[in-house]
Amino acid sequence: MADVIRVNKDVLTQMKDRVLQEPRLECCGLLAGRDGVITRVFAATNAKASATEYAIAPKELFLSMREIRGAGLEFMGIYHSHPHGDNKPSARDISLAYYPDVAYFILSPGKDTAKPIRAFSIRDGKTAELDIQIE
Repeated sequence: MADVIRVNKDVLTQMKDRVLQEPRLECCGLLAGRDGVITRVFAATNAKASATEYAIAPKELFLSMREIRGAGLEFMGIYHSHPHGDNKPSARDISLAYYPDVAYFILSPGKDTAKPIRAFSIRDGKTAELDIQIE
C-alpha cells in the first residue's frame, strides 16, 4: 500500500457527519471506490453499541461487501471513531486489523483535534500513517 490514500471530498464530509450523529459511541463503516480513489461510504451499525469498541455484524458486513461488488467498486477502507481518545490505532484496532490491503480511518469528534480524520496502514501488527489526498 502506498503511503498516500486518495479520498473524494464528499466521503470525508459524510464520515465527519456520521461521527457527529452519535459522538459518544464509536461509529463504523466501509469505504469503497475505484481507480485508487475512495468514492463511497457504506455506513454500518456498531453491533457493540460501545464508546470503546466497534463491530459490524456479519450479515451487515456481507450485504455491504455484496453491494460494493455489485456497484463495480473495490473495498478500500474501514472507518471508525474514537470518541474519547487519540485517533490513532489502539492495541485492539491493531489486533483486529484483518484486511492488510485497505486503509483504516480513525475519526475524532473532538472540536479541538488537530487532525480529526487520520488514515493508517495496519499490516502484521505494524502501523503507518497515510497522507490523505483530497480529490
